[in-house]
Amino acid sequence: MTSEHPCDCPDRRGWSRRRFLQGLGLTAAAATVGPMISSRAAYASTATWNGPILVVLSLRGGFDGLSAIAPIGDADYAAKRPTIAVPANLALPTGDRRFGLHPALLPLKPLWDSGKMAAVHAVGTPDQTRSHFSATAELERAAPGSSVRTGWLDRVLGAVGTGTVFEAVQLGAGMPAPLLSGPAPALATNKLTDFALSNADWIGPRMANTLRTLHTGTSLPAAAPALVTLAALDTTAAVVRAGLAPHNGAVYPANSSLAAALTDAAALIRANVGLQALTIDVGNWDMHAGLGAAGTGWMAANLSDLAASLAAFAKDLGSLLTDRLTIVTVSEFGRRVTENGSGGVDHGHGNAVLLLGGGLDGGKVHGQWPTLANAALDQGDLAGTTDYRNVLAECLERRFAMSASALSAVFPGLARTYPGAFT
Repeated sequence: MTSEHPCDCPDRRGWSRRRFLQGLGLTAAAATVGPMISSRAAYASTATWNGPILVVLSLRGGFDGLSAIAPIGDADYAAKRPTIAVPANLALPTGDRRFGLHPALLPLKPLWDSGKMAAVHAVGTPDQTRSHFSATAELERAAPGSSVRTGWLDRVLGAVGTGTVFEAVQLGAGMPAPLLSGPAPALATNKLTDFALSNADWIGPRMANTLRTLHTGTSLPAAAPALVTLAALDTTAAVVRAGLAPHNGAVYPANSSLAAALTDAAALIRANVGLQALTIDVGNWDMHAGLGAAGTGWMAANLSDLAASLAAFAKDLGSLLTDRLTIVTVSEFGRRVTENGSGGVDHGHGNAVLLLGGGLDGGKVHGQWPTLANAALDQGDLAGTTDYRNVLAECLERRFAMSASALSAVFPGLARTYPGAFT
């Protein structure tokens, strides 16, 4: 493998230094119900929410937007990726001769054609390190050049959140991601069926009743969080009892962690438990070798799972997709333009963001395309002509009706120049 930038790739088990340090922050409140609930969630209220819901899919490892939204109309694309470029005759048409969808995204083509899906290309971050750890930290903090240390989604919830237990949920992980770091309530669970008292067999209901009795009517500091935690457990149990089976004939891919998380997400959304923001980590995008040709290989397999899972999620939710949801993908960086000797691509910069849901100027690739000509590249990478924070800010303004002052607090120092992906 050839690499112009040093690689600090996390190992395949999904651990990182940041995640390990987060794991050390487990508290007694979290231990009460096992490694599923953030202690911060225990202090939240139990009101409901009927407004928009933001779903953030974090494509961990460095998503290759040049494969997903292939610039087939740029002559340098095929020339610089002779074995892994998506051929123009295999790319799915986008309505823009410059770009085609990777053929593995076929399940999402109906959403694209109906205006429920769009993309923004050549999206970048102010971070230039090409390091997984520092790029991820900056991506999720989203406050370059400032002393702010909370996550950007935590700041969003601080401005427009309802403070419900289920205000922000991370599925598929036992601790909230760094973008949720901060004082706003956040809950994390590997899956809904895991969100229960540890060893809760026949003694579980008795244990819950005992804990509720012990904490009711007392002034103990732990009383309020304990009662809210128990209420959250009751709510989750009710969601599970109501059934996690997909609606509308949706069929999710088997043996897919993303599909499993989205199945739970759909159940939470239908249950109307107060969800405003939902995050899911989707890993395994660090393709330094063996990315594969358009119809086969690592990228095709990953995109097939992503597309089939999201298509099933959209069908499962029906009209809720456009009425209430916006799905946004983010990744710490893109991949280099030129393929390396092992048939992969090393850490790059500019990338593509995928958008699904309502309120989109859909069926389009937005953003300023800088071309892949040598003179237009950023250290050999696709240049980032749209700051990813402007994609998020446009979504928050258009869909969440966030004010200019609130957005300035969420993204300090950002000069807002929107790509026009939202109506």
